[in-house]
Amino acid sequence: MFDFQWPWFALLLPLPLLLPLIWRERPPQPGETPREEQPEGERITLLHPHIEQLRAAYQTRRPRRPLAGWLHRILLYLVWVGLVLALMRPQWLAPHTEVSAPGYDLMLAVDASHSMDALDFTVEGRQVSRMQVVKGVMGRFIDERAGDRIGLIIFGSGAYVLSPLTIDRAAVHMLLERVVPSIAGGSTALGDAVALGVKKLRDRPPGSRVMILIADGDNTAGNFQPLESAQLARMAGVRIYVIGVGSNQARIPILHEGQIEYWDDLTMDEDTLQRLAEITGGAYFRATDTRALEEISRRIAELEKTETETRTAYLPQPLYRWPLGLSLAALLALGLFPEGRRRFVVRQASR
Repeated sequence: MFDFQWPWFALLLPLPLLLPLIWRERPPQPGETPREEQPEGERITLLHPHIEQLRAAYQTRRPRRPLAGWLHRILLYLVWVGLVLALMRPQWLAPHTEVSAPGYDLMLAVDASHSMDALDFTVEGRQVSRMQVVKGVMGRFIDERAGDRIGLIIFGSGAYVLSPLTIDRAAVHMLLERVVPSIAGGSTALGDAVALGVKKLRDRPPGSRVMILIADGDNTAGNFQPLESAQLARMAGVRIYVIGVGSNQARIPILHEGQIEYWDDLTMDEDTLQRLAEITGGAYFRATDTRALEEISRRIAELEKTETETRTAYLPQPLYRWPLGLSLAALLALGLFPEGRRRFVVRQASR
């Protein structure tokens, strides 16, 4: 389908035709000597002390005014038309149909605060951070959710949508791998993350609205309290499955400014996370439990899938090069007619 992105520039097309009507020569005033009229294309280009005698020595044939004059005007107008058409941004709209199979709408909300740098997990005898555990656990979960629409929210001092709901699981997985602790601030706006996820899911078809929340349970920033946001999720029909990361140790090692320090305020508030899941009809799991993802997948499979969606988008292919090329060709052709016509000078034998 052919279309113009900025069609209103077409109002400029008749401008060259209106200029002669707008720009008219001022009539001579009383007492002013009228300018001698000269045919178009005839100009005095030579200063000579005896110009009349020189004119008599040569006979100038009048140029072919109708053909050359009209050709000059046509070329000028073609230059103008080509430039205006290029401004109108012509484009060819190629239809692209996207068909998504029935699936669930899953919004992942990942804690990206500074506490996710805590080193309270051990894998194969070495300490790993909470964020590394989250990436490993949720990376496998994303890869297995074929047919589902997955979105990604990260939260720290504030909550931010990193990816809207999409069937491109590889893109969401790649974005998750690039998340680092403190990228969204050092605090934890847990309630804001839940509220933002509810906002993004409430317009989806009911029955398959699922949020998976990964956090350490401490809410230290934001405008919403976690349990308040849980009430909003319940009213919007959003189920929240919570995966808690962290431990209940008194002093937990954390990587801070390149050094390992021991802090005593990094404990996980499991009571808040469990209460949040219960209010919304979801469930609470620990990240260290290898059966957690299997259980979450089984719970999600019991929900109602969203109907198949078919959407057709039109991908524009710009075509401005063609009218711009026409304008350039007409401009080059004008070089053959710099004054609207060619001069034919015939030498007359002197008397």
